[in-house]
Amino acid sequence: MASMARKLVVEVMEAHDLLPKDGMGTSSPYVVVDFDGQRRKTQTVLRNLSPTWNEALEFNVIGPVDDAGEPVEVEVYHDRRVGPSRRNNFLGRVRIDSRKVVKKGEEAVESFPVEKKSFFSWVRGDIYLKVYYVDEPVPEPKPPAPPSEAAPKSDERPPPAEAVNMDAGKTEAPVTVQPTEAAEQAPDTAAPESEKSPPPPPPPEEPPVGAADTEKPKESDAPPPVTENGGTGNPAETAEANPSPLPEPSTEAPPPPPEPEKESTPNWVPQPRQMAPPARTPEAMERSKYDLVDKMQYLFVRVVRARKLPGNAKPHVRVAAYGRHVSTRTARRSVFFEWNQTFAFVRDASAAAADPSALEISVWDLPPFSDLNDEEEEHFLGGVRFDVAEVPLRDPPDSPLAPQWYRLEGGRGRGGDLMLASWVGTQADDSFPHAWKADAPTSHAGSHSKVYVSPKLWYIRATVIEAQDTVTSSIKEHAVYVRAALGFQVLKTRNAVSRNGAPPSWNEDLLFVEAEPFGEDQKLVISLELRHGKDAIVLGSGSILLSTIERRVDDRKVASRWLDLLPTSEEAQAKKGRRPVHGGRLHVRVCFDGGYHVSDEPQHAESDYRPSARQLWRSPVGVVEVGIIGCRGLLPVRTVDGKGTTDAYAVAKYGPKWARTRTAANSFDPAWNEQYTWPVYDPCTVLTVAVFDQSDDGKDATSRPMGKVRIRLSTLETNRIYRGSYPLVMLLPSGVKRMGEIELAVRFSRAGSALDLLHVYGQPMLPAMHHLRPIPAAQREPLRLAAARIVAAHLGRSEPSLQREVALWVLDPAAEPRGYSMRRVRANWYRIVAALSWVADVARWVEDTRAWRNATTTLLVHGVLVLLVWFPELAAPTVAVHVAVVGAWRYRRRARGPVPHPCLRASQAEAVEREELDEEFDPVPSARGPEVVRARYDRMRGVAARFQAMLGDVAAQVERVQALVTWRDPRATGMFVALCFLLAVALYVVPARMAVVAAGFYYLRHPMFRDRLPPAAVNFYRRLPSLADRII
Repeated sequence: MASMARKLVVEVMEAHDLLPKDGMGTSSPYVVVDFDGQRRKTQTVLRNLSPTWNEALEFNVIGPVDDAGEPVEVEVYHDRRVGPSRRNNFLGRVRIDSRKVVKKGEEAVESFPVEKKSFFSWVRGDIYLKVYYVDEPVPEPKPPAPPSEAAPKSDERPPPAEAVNMDAGKTEAPVTVQPTEAAEQAPDTAAPESEKSPPPPPPPEEPPVGAADTEKPKESDAPPPVTENGGTGNPAETAEANPSPLPEPSTEAPPPPPEPEKESTPNWVPQPRQMAPPARTPEAMERSKYDLVDKMQYLFVRVVRARKLPGNAKPHVRVAAYGRHVSTRTARRSVFFEWNQTFAFVRDASAAAADPSALEISVWDLPPFSDLNDEEEEHFLGGVRFDVAEVPLRDPPDSPLAPQWYRLEGGRGRGGDLMLASWVGTQADDSFPHAWKADAPTSHAGSHSKVYVSPKLWYIRATVIEAQDTVTSSIKEHAVYVRAALGFQVLKTRNAVSRNGAPPSWNEDLLFVEAEPFGEDQKLVISLELRHGKDAIVLGSGSILLSTIERRVDDRKVASRWLDLLPTSEEAQAKKGRRPVHGGRLHVRVCFDGGYHVSDEPQHAESDYRPSARQLWRSPVGVVEVGIIGCRGLLPVRTVDGKGTTDAYAVAKYGPKWARTRTAANSFDPAWNEQYTWPVYDPCTVLTVAVFDQSDDGKDATSRPMGKVRIRLSTLETNRIYRGSYPLVMLLPSGVKRMGEIELAVRFSRAGSALDLLHVYGQPMLPAMHHLRPIPAAQREPLRLAAARIVAAHLGRSEPSLQREVALWVLDPAAEPRGYSMRRVRANWYRIVAALSWVADVARWVEDTRAWRNATTTLLVHGVLVLLVWFPELAAPTVAVHVAVVGAWRYRRRARGPVPHPCLRASQAEAVEREELDEEFDPVPSARGPEVVRARYDRMRGVAARFQAMLGDVAAQVERVQALVTWRDPRATGMFVALCFLLAVALYVVPARMAVVAAGFYYLRHPMFRDRLPPAAVNFYRRLPSLADRII
């Protein structure tokens, strides 16, 4: 297999609105790209502030692109040779993180605003680039030439250096800089001052002004290019530096002199450099150390092969330890009887009490999992018995224990040999993930722990512009619409009415969701349909392959296309024998929108906000580690042989990564002790852990939910372990049911500095495209449900699969969309009341102060009022200090751990009526009888009547305010206007500070100076008219 060489490709497309540098209002820009010590540059575009290059620059990559650590530096300069100027020729630069480089096929044109080189730089404009990497096979070196070919004479003199560089000198024009190898190696004086190449000697005809103003030297003065072996371009020097080895003497004809080695790789050879130690990144921490969970000891038994068994036997091995026994599959026959299976027996107290010392391994000539009795002793081929206390202990990073041959004893005939290995280890052992656990159910094929990854989701934006040359152009007036279908997603545009043969137009966007990788036969089908009463007539349809759709990462417009509409298959059959009728053309613009985050989770439980395009991803700010320890007190979910049982497993989801624990068979207190790690890109996200019961009814394995827990990472302190139990609660039509508890250990670790983590809080939560071109609110939920279905279908095709109902239930509420819920209405109302309780507390405190409940407090309030009136600049600092003191005071009473989810009290689910739950779980349209629906409708009308009365009261209060100046009540309006004039005169005469202090003292006067009846101002306001009497 040919080796692959990776190249980084930077396509310099164009730039917009650059800064003029030649003194005549223009610039002649060119681009220099640096990567990992390599430099490439483009041609010079003459006198253009918005140049277009469309050049691809290639760089050799050593190692993975995302691990290179070297940024891609793109710098734009003005060519002084075109427009001489003594000013700085720097036009801007861009630094691209190499970890954001994608492979070929995923690239998209990106817009980068040019940045300054220093604080005093003056730049402007944008540059458009495509950055990606491509893997190319390295060509094998050509075999040596046959002896018959003429070899070069050894006495021929090599061409001089001037002749070698003659072609390069010809390509170097006085205006255009060609990206040749000689130009890349020679120092370029038009480049910035920061280049590290040695300065060439100045030309004699013009003295140098500075390092930045030096003219470009002649090609004959430039040093010869460096070759691959480290010498210069002179063949003679190369031959002297690297002499060819002399051939060994032999009797055969001497071979011809070796030809000069042809270079199959680029001339540039990277020099070794000092590499900094790798930083502690989430990728490096992906391997878990199991420090959050309890270490569980397991007895590992690896059965490899057997020999010297009867030739016609079909043996399997049974392993028994701690009161449990498991069986291997039937042996695979080769030179030996092969199994190569590993089993793990947990060493808990209950298992050790059953049989603490015996490990029995027996070989049987029977099908696996068959019942054994005394009459089948003739099928026993032999066995081995060990003392568990003598089994060696292995603790990583110790090497794996080598298997050994053991003599089988007690079997019929001549005993055979069995190769096996046994040791005691923990869940950190290398064999643990692939070992068959003895506590796993035997009927479930996919009961092992597994990690899944959701597919990358993309939005497909199809903009329907207009249609032309349709068959309805002769109709005076008709209504047509466009129907687009992608898999199960079907969208329609609005009806466009075309009059007098004018082409219909829409200019409407249709959004779809699709997952990578895109199949070669996946198509977006677009059809033009005519509305005819209740029926639709298909005028024509066309399709677009998803592999041909352009990708974008911003809001730039992609190229549109005209889609030919052809008749459908049914119409073609009806018109058989006739010439096909052309259905017209449809003007559309289709692209993959990579600047959006495709959400498959509810808004309050989002675990990732990254966009689809990898180029826009930010670096991770931390790592979250979750240890799923186990469950306690689980309820039996199903009945097997008249006995309740539960085969529980847990699923953790954060971002695109799903982690599934192994299945613990027939256990109400399962212990998993598994640990998983996720990189965190935004701390304001949610981690979801759900518990399921896995059952096998004989046909397909199904999973029943038992509850889930959500943990918001922003509530966790850095580098602190939170370990605790969380309740598993299920809301069923019969009421709330507690299914047990799950014990978790969570730790959030910071990847960089604390400033990087705090900087995230000031950034927008969603990508920029959600703000520049937001998705309509009516389309967000359908798109989310479509994304959840696609993710569930993708995970269901894995092996072993994560069942569709599991993924949909974790992505709540994609599995069970619910309608109206009176319980949720009450819960949301109490949430509002609890959030605004401080307003009621402030009002109560003001009333107590005004009532002189505490004379000292009231007198202090008088003093503070006078102080703030005479020094108003202290008002804002006083409020800020008060809020800070309140926050610092409440620090002692902060939550010591994550808030339990769900909260039954906040959900109003503790004493909910069964009728309300039945209404909440009733689908739309309702499946209940007419009497039940009538009763619910009457109850809904009662709630709506109270809400209607509240709206009427709010409208009346607003209308009374308007009635102060509308003269609906002439006497009231006259009094109000006269009072306003008197108030204006009084405020003009009396200083404002005195007026405010007097008003405050009057409001805080002692109750003995106040009347119990409402004040005159309130009575005057209540007498103002409203429009309530005019409403029917």
